[in-house]
Amino acid sequence: MPRLISARSVLGVQDLDVSTSFFHEKLGFEICATYDGWCFLSRGGFTVMLGHCPDEVPASKIGDHSYFAYVVVDSVDSLCHEFRSRAVQPMSEPESKPWGMREFLVTTPDGHRIMFGQDIDPPEKAEG
Repeated sequence: MPRLISARSVLGVQDLDVSTSFFHEKLGFEICATYDGWCFLSRGGFTVMLGHCPDEVPASKIGDHSYFAYVVVDSVDSLCHEFRSRAVQPMSEPESKPWGMREFLVTTPDGHRIMFGQDIDPPEKAEG
């Protein structure tokens, strides 16, 4: 069976400069490449490909469908603290969940939601 090598998230954004600045300056991503209407950024193993789509419905208008990534990190509390030091206000505080993850949520300027989580315990088994 062919193996999956990596994953990249592709996001349509209303203002490419604003979104690029958010990922670079606020979330600490490195700019890898820019093309006409595109910016590719990465931090560790997480790559985001931003495409300028000014006439599309922004993610903030699609509710729960605006979730696009769940990123596993090694220290969720430290990452949340880092983001706050860069003036990012998470949508949720780091919280331990019954599925064995400690996680918090960040929203981009367009309303895309990114959940950051850390493995903390074996997940509790759901009843039923």
